[in-house]
Amino acid sequence: MTNSRAVPQEQIRHQLEFIDFIAHMQRDKQPRAFTATYGCQQNEADTQRLAGMLHDMGYAKADSAEDADIIVVNTCAVRENAENRVLGTIGAMAHLKKNNPDLIIAMCGCMVQQEHMTEKIKKSYPQVDLVFGTHALWRFPELLYRAMTGDKRVFDISGDAAGEIAEGLPVLRDGKVHAWLSIMYGCNNFCTYCIVPYVRGRERSRVPEDIEAELRALVREGYRDITLLGQNVNSYGKDLAQDIDFSDLLYRLNAVEGDFTLRFMTSHPKDASHKLFDTMAACDKVAKQLHLPFQSGSDDILRRMNRGYTAQQYRGLIDYARSKMPELTLSSDIIVGFPGENAQDFAQTLELVRAVGFDMLYTFQYSRRSGTPAAEYPDDTPHEVKQARFEELLRTQDACAEPRMKAYQDKRLRVLVDGESRHADYPFTARTDGGLLVYCAGNGLEIGSFAEIIIEKTALRSLFGREVRA
Repeated sequence: MTNSRAVPQEQIRHQLEFIDFIAHMQRDKQPRAFTATYGCQQNEADTQRLAGMLHDMGYAKADSAEDADIIVVNTCAVRENAENRVLGTIGAMAHLKKNNPDLIIAMCGCMVQQEHMTEKIKKSYPQVDLVFGTHALWRFPELLYRAMTGDKRVFDISGDAAGEIAEGLPVLRDGKVHAWLSIMYGCNNFCTYCIVPYVRGRERSRVPEDIEAELRALVREGYRDITLLGQNVNSYGKDLAQDIDFSDLLYRLNAVEGDFTLRFMTSHPKDASHKLFDTMAACDKVAKQLHLPFQSGSDDILRRMNRGYTAQQYRGLIDYARSKMPELTLSSDIIVGFPGENAQDFAQTLELVRAVGFDMLYTFQYSRRSGTPAAEYPDDTPHEVKQARFEELLRTQDACAEPRMKAYQDKRLRVLVDGESRHADYPFTARTDGGLLVYCAGNGLEIGSFAEIIIEKTALRSLFGREVRA
């Protein structure tokens, strides 16, 4: 089945032709490409697709920007300080361009999808040769060819804001253990603090046949830990002609042959359902791990954020999920200091943290994001008050997480060994089914393989274990 939003295959073939053109131009040399990624996992997945195109164009991977013939910076727009870091990085590249006029510097992603930012780059960063937004990412080969062969800088933030999905372009992934698998793009939620719907476009889902085909290819290539990506995976399928939702997709992917683990992010509480948790519990390859951002424990703040649920509804979801999966590892996001947050609102957030008992929290102080409704909200809470609340939240979470981690002492766990560590006594890193970091030891451990271990000691944010030999 085809997707009505898919880029026509003749246009994909057109991009593949540009890849061949550039590869032919460079057949007598070995140019090098350096990529830098800011922001979320979807940006990382996008960079891997850009890297795949660069590889097929004949570029080798450069270890640093100084060694590169082309630099591609994939940008983030979630916070203005992230944009400032990117601009600082680009500014520092001016001397590279001066020393090597043939160097191509490209910027892409969410930050440059904003018209005002593109104009700023045009006027203030002449060292940048190529700029393209999120909707034009699949046209990178054509745009790069124009930048290489023309006498003008290339800027393209065009594209259908409703979204297009490009299938069939190359990808070059990092490592051989973990892989990202995008199942959908964009967001329809319009949380008042978030710029993502404006720069990523509306939700659009890949058809399940294409997702399953990519998963099968990943399994054949030996990937063992595969994360399904979407700004809100719980909305998967709503835009498709097929009668399928995210739970149905999980069942379908769980049936793929092979020894691997499926994870997913990110879920939105307003769309999370009992059906999803029933599916997670029933599917043996779906990790018993849930990242479900709640952002605030105050219903007043949640309304101002346009989150679409209450604190009590959130707690009800967690209670049901844990009733189906007692071993569930739970993480969440929290924003401290949202405009209008008072002491009572913050106390309700702390109450929710204590009541739920999270394994991990990703905590942020509110950062004003121009172009969002919340940027216009009055905010009279002093910075030092926000900082004090932030630190209290961290202490509260640590106090909740410590006994949860200690409970793993002497437990036997199946883990995926995924790297080397700097711990002399525990030379490997691994991940539990729930995504917890484990430092482990054992003569039979191999990166990319599953192993049985006994937890010998625990820490606040990691576990330490030793292989159990049969």
